[in-house]
Amino acid sequence: MALQINLKRVLITGANGFVGKALCEHLRAAGWDVVAAVRNPNSESEIKVESIGRDTPWGHALKHVSCVIHLAARVHVMSETVADPLVEFRAINVDGTLNLASQAVQAGVKRFIFLSTVKVLGESTQPSRSFQASDMPNPEDAYGISKWAAEQGLHRLAAQTAMEMVIVRSPLVYGPGVKANFASLVRWLRLGIPLPLGAVTQNRRSLVALDNLVDLLATCIDHPAAANQTFMVSDGEDLSTADLLHRLGQAMGQPARLIAVPSRLLLTGACMLGKRDLAQRLLGNLQVDISKTRELLGWAPPVRVDEGLRRAVPRVKTNEALF
Repeated sequence: MALQINLKRVLITGANGFVGKALCEHLRAAGWDVVAAVRNPNSESEIKVESIGRDTPWGHALKHVSCVIHLAARVHVMSETVADPLVEFRAINVDGTLNLASQAVQAGVKRFIFLSTVKVLGESTQPSRSFQASDMPNPEDAYGISKWAAEQGLHRLAAQTAMEMVIVRSPLVYGPGVKANFASLVRWLRLGIPLPLGAVTQNRRSLVALDNLVDLLATCIDHPAAANQTFMVSDGEDLSTADLLHRLGQAMGQPARLIAVPSRLLLTGACMLGKRDLAQRLLGNLQVDISKTRELLGWAPPVRVDEGLRRAVPRVKTNEALF
């Protein structure tokens, strides 16, 4: 008996997360039949999936699905508490991903979209040099290593089956409800705290607005040219740290108060405080080249940086712990 596939039916894992919620809303508004995999279902369109690992059963969620968009993952954390982070990352990001993909093949799913990270390629770029999708991977932490291992496993599966794979590597995503470091910057600006980052004008970092990432993921569902490709995504405009803070302040209607402290002094101070990784993110370069994404898919970021920042600011919470 032939498998029944609904060409407009999409399964989204991590559907109650930061990206997942926005993607579900976007696709439903566009007429897609969305099956949302969540821990605690609240509607008929949501499927209960308590955990993601090598033994997770997906058959009930994959019925009649034409495309899977796999967002769920163990994400990078600033303060790791487990004894062996790589083991924990691999259990979910590698074993869990490949288990889902293998079951998707058996269910007759046509396409599997995997949200990966720029960290697969490394933690930083040289000045005037951007990461491209074709660059040799060089992950430096457990999160990046696990995502690269998952990508490799998906490529092997695609070579052996008829299911198409699409990899999307993302830098930092910002938007309504964003947390972590981006939210901390917003809180500092709101409090009017002077920040010693006014001289950090020569670095460049790529970011991606939530709406831009969602738009690209949606494009990859049925675009013929996306099959078995790896794409970089960003806003298409890279910012220095000082420029980001100034424009974020403009979006908030509250000018940024920046003090010009030389980057070398900031790095020295951060290292003395055990914050070298944080300093790297604020002072260094991390750029991605989206020319392949533009050319192969005919895609362009629909939301410009300043509009993305305006959309991100209103819902950022002010009662979370700082860095």
